Amino acid sequence: MKVYGLIGYPLSHSFSKGFFAEKFAREGILGCVYDSFSLPAITELTPLMAQYGEELQGLNVTIPYKEAVIPYLDELSPAAAKMKAVNCIRFINGRRIGHNTDAIGFRRSLEPLLQPHHNKALVLGTGGAAKAVQYVLEALNIPYQLVSRQAGPQNITYSDITADVIATHTLIINTTPLGMYPHVDAAPALPYELMNEQHLLYDLIYNPAITAFLQKGADRGATIKNGHEMLILQAEASWEIWNEKV
Repeated sequence: MKVYGLIGYPLSHSFSKGFFAEKFAREGILGCVYDSFSLPAITELTPLMAQYGEELQGLNVTIPYKEAVIPYLDELSPAAAKMKAVNCIRFINGRRIGHNTDAIGFRRSLEPLLQPHHNKALVLGTGGAAKAVQYVLEALNIPYQLVSRQAGPQNITYSDITADVIATHTLIINTTPLGMYPHVDAAPALPYELMNEQHLLYDLIYNPAITAFLQKGADRGATIKNGHEMLILQAEASWEIWNEKV
């Protein structure tokens, strides 16, 4: 039996288990199982790996362990090393190799929506998910400003977002869990009333399908996109990595 799965905490919002179960059934993939492993602490990864041994072929990694998992790995792909964030682990020949397929999914789902005026971005959040977004924006030559609740050398705070910032940063990407089920009324503290049809709001959250962040933008005429397609694309990229010939 080949074992795959998802680690994170909590995992009540995860779609990955159902996605892979459907994929295995649809494509007639036998001898494979995909499970969710809710780990209250990243230290629990070690006994999990020991439990499954050589059966463990691959893991996806979600909040809050995309950065914390790195010390448990033997090697990083060039992209994951640059991002310093991992969402996909391949176990092969006794080695644990970290990859980042969030960047693949995000880029492939974002690019069709981009217009020439989407030439500056606000990235809400500075965690592991934000690293993939930054990586893609840099590859697309789109300058960005990080936003966090606390001031830092690399970021501004929500209170620093002026009318001019909103007017000039027409691409706004939420990488925080704000608004994720069950806290569906929560949203990043932005001056939504200043947004218009020039804006593109992208939320990495997919449950609910329309978060309060997206709804507030749509109410002002903005284009909106949730993280569902990104998830499908990154999951497919994970499967490609786990099964790539070496």
